[in-house]
Amino acid sequence: MDREDWGSLAAFAVVAEERSFTRAAARLGVSPSALSHTMRRLEERLRIQLLARSTRSVSTTEAGERLLVRLRPAMEEISGGVEELGRLLDRPSGHVRITASRSAARMVVAPILPGFTQSYPEIIVEIVVDPALTNIVAQRFDAGIRLGESLEKDVVAVPVTGQLRMAVVGTPQYFASHTAPSTPHDLSKHPCINFRLPTAGTIYKWEFEQRHHKMEVGVEGPLIFDDEGFILDAALAGMGLAYVIEDQVASLLRAGALSRVLEDWCPPFPGFFLYYPGRRQVSPALAAFIDAIRVPAKARKRR
Repeated sequence: MDREDWGSLAAFAVVAEERSFTRAAARLGVSPSALSHTMRRLEERLRIQLLARSTRSVSTTEAGERLLVRLRPAMEEISGGVEELGRLLDRPSGHVRITASRSAARMVVAPILPGFTQSYPEIIVEIVVDPALTNIVAQRFDAGIRLGESLEKDVVAVPVTGQLRMAVVGTPQYFASHTAPSTPHDLSKHPCINFRLPTAGTIYKWEFEQRHHKMEVGVEGPLIFDDEGFILDAALAGMGLAYVIEDQVASLLRAGALSRVLEDWCPPFPGFFLYYPGRRQVSPALAAFIDAIRVPAKARKRR
């Protein structure tokens, strides 16, 4: 059967239902003469008359009625399939695979998951925590979440937090026996907990800025981790100073478990972004996830 016949058969079903070329043409958005011509060509290709025409009405022949009996269930099945696709847009389903750094997973993803899974029970969310910057295309992720400064320019980047700040923190007990640093240079007098960059493999230098004066400080100390959670645990144990994202320790600062220094040397910077390739079609499930994760970002904009 030619591809053209599929459209002609659908038009035939409408004509048979309406019993009028005029009404059928109005439903199909074509002229009555064009529809009549389509039916003539269909009959010629099938080599049998399907419609009995009179000046006032149109009816199916015996052959046309037999064809219609077989055609109606198929058309209803196709219509149901199209409606099902429409429901997918209204109620997304499927698998969303996201790569995120540990900080992003804890700060950005974890808070929205309870509400998201309740709103979209048919979507499976897979979060793969990886400290390294991941090639989402090569590793078949739908999207990634990283700090904006680390992203390539050819991706679509959606902000999922407001601006963030870093914080230099230690326990009150630590500062009871160590003089608090007043400038970043004073950090050379303190044991500091270092972070090894997972992608570059180098030790991260602490970044500071005040009155447009920027500096990077290579600190020293007895501990090096490639995980922010271990760094925070070590700081809480009084083993030295840590350089962490402010939001990660906000509750600990309020509770008095940690104290902060060099605050005026830590200006805001662009926060976390969800990113995906600009050439990729966004699935309904990923679009729903993006909408959900973008909402709390507005609430977290820095005052």
